[in-house]
Amino acid sequence: MAKESMKAREVKRKKLAEKYAKKRKELLAKGDYMTIQLLPRNASPVRQRNRCKMTGRPRGYIREFGICRNMLREMAAFGLIPGVKKASW
Repeated sequence: MAKESMKAREVKRKKLAEKYAKKRKELLAKGDYMTIQLLPRNASPVRQRNRCKMTGRPRGYIREFGICRNMLREMAAFGLIPGVKKASW
């Protein structure tokens, strides 16, 4: 499990990016890069990190499901994800 502070930091970054999204888009259209630099760093969507919805783990994230590989394997083994089962050949 990720620390609660790390999860909270990601939520904060997401809110800030949404807040400044319109302003960023306008400035990029004008090509005003000096003003973009004056915006908060965390207002950039590039600084966001995908995290597992269950554990908060940042690595091994699978976009299709929104969870990490460990949770995917565990949930698939218990049959909690429709259409996904363990491969055997």
